[in-house]
Amino acid sequence: MTKAAAPQPYLRRRGRLTTAQARALGRLSGRYLVDLPETAIDAGFWRGVFGRVGPLAIETCFGNGAALAHLAKSHPTWNCLGVDVYRPGFGALILACERDGLDNVRIADAEVLGLLRRLEPGTVHRVSAFFPDPWPKKRHHKRRLVNEDFAAAATACLEVGGTLHLATDWDDYAAQMIDVLDAAPDLAGGVTGRSERPVTPFEAKGIAGGRRVVDLAYRRLAPGRVAP
Repeated sequence: MTKAAAPQPYLRRRGRLTTAQARALGRLSGRYLVDLPETAIDAGFWRGVFGRVGPLAIETCFGNGAALAHLAKSHPTWNCLGVDVYRPGFGALILACERDGLDNVRIADAEVLGLLRRLEPGTVHRVSAFFPDPWPKKRHHKRRLVNEDFAAAATACLEVGGTLHLATDWDDYAAQMIDVLDAAPDLAGGVTGRSERPVTPFEAKGIAGGRRVVDLAYRRLAPGRVAP
């Protein structure tokens, strides 16, 4: 009997803009896309971008934006920023914001790590990365988003008590995430229940393929404080 192949993770592919997405970008880019400064980014910059003061939540590699739109709708007082380079995702998120009348969402067309490193320390309430590309081949593991550099940058920009939320359907990547984040001196947390998000297409593909979804949540500790 031929042994069944192990289910594979769902990998994000670059896609083409639909007509609706292209139109949304054409009409509403000025409203939703952020023109980032080339230097350090302080809290005052976000007050200008969103036109108000509020907790800043950042979702990296947000895909079609469903989770970010859900977060913005559930927390109308939060300022929600999506960071990605996936243009069809920009269009999909803008369409969702227009449909639901969301004015607390903005999009940064930027490389994640570079942006996190430029943020003023202690100014972000939440950072999330749901189903980042697992780069399953061992020789490609160095391309994974969640590593020591990402952990350091995310920790630095989080306010004390702020949270880092992650999810993956790739067991090896989940183990790597846990090893990296458990070693971060100013973070405390681990495996948790399902995070606050709808079922994403990546998650649905993983579940359908028999993959286990792992959610992680870590809290930013005060400098020098030891996790209980």
